Amino acid sequence: MSSSNPDVFRTHDSRFERLPGYDFEPHYLEVDGLRMHYLDEGPREGSPVVCFHGEPTWAYLYRKMVTPLVAAGHRVIVPDFAGFGRSDKPTDRRWYTYDRHSELVAKVLGALDLYNAAVVVQDWGGPIGLRWAVENADRVEALMILNTGLFTGRVSKGFMAWRDFAERNPDLPVGFVIQGATTSQLSDDVVAAYEAPFPTAESKAGAAQFPLLVPISEDAPGVSEMQAVSDELSRWHKPALVAFSDTDPVFPYPRSGQVFCDLIPSAHEQVRIEGAAHFVQEDRGEQLAGELLGLLAKV
Repeated sequence: MSSSNPDVFRTHDSRFERLPGYDFEPHYLEVDGLRMHYLDEGPREGSPVVCFHGEPTWAYLYRKMVTPLVAAGHRVIVPDFAGFGRSDKPTDRRWYTYDRHSELVAKVLGALDLYNAAVVVQDWGGPIGLRWAVENADRVEALMILNTGLFTGRVSKGFMAWRDFAERNPDLPVGFVIQGATTSQLSDDVVAAYEAPFPTAESKAGAAQFPLLVPISEDAPGVSEMQAVSDELSRWHKPALVAFSDTDPVFPYPRSGQVFCDLIPSAHEQVRIEGAAHFVQEDRGEQLAGELLGLLAKV
């Protein structure tokens, strides 16, 4: 189903019915002509936790963290990027840029007027979510950084293999990708839930383009912006927790997490999430929620 804009695909609501482990209400905001979706669970007066997903996932990835965080009294917000989840999906791959993703999600979160937020990032949620955090530092009290990087032209061999695969497969096999980057054996209905936003090749333009937005040379678009985020993080003195899984070829342990531990003054020794792969929230979501609650208890 398309929206009224012929260049935008809107996934039909019926595809999101009865997803396993996910009975959260959708919330929408119109931004720059697009309907943007976000989860907003827990008490409005609770201190917010804002979770940023990556590629090719959506808010569903955080379901195992949402429940324990809400039970502990937090308000949990998970925006879907444009092109993902229940958000509208422009069908022209050239529409997608790092700046545009960052601007749209910043407008969604700006409308919610959050303060004292903890920010959780993973995969492409790192460059986007950490940028939001440093540009809104007066609204953020803590960071949790999972399996991500700030890309300034050097990438792992694992990432290049993924980029090559994505380039050859624009009709991205989303469930196959996610199952291949988890240690858990996903049930068919969980795989279907990850695929729910993407019923057609046309609906996958954002997912197809994300790997190609990662700068692989020092003069590529996005490098200067991500370097600016890195510079701000080098002066970050609020609590920061770095937790990386130990079987992720895209962000190899311990080196990838150590980059953030060395960069951020308030980051202590990285937490090793054992037996988990790239989509660490799927493999160890409850454990991650516990680690975050431990950090916030000290704030």
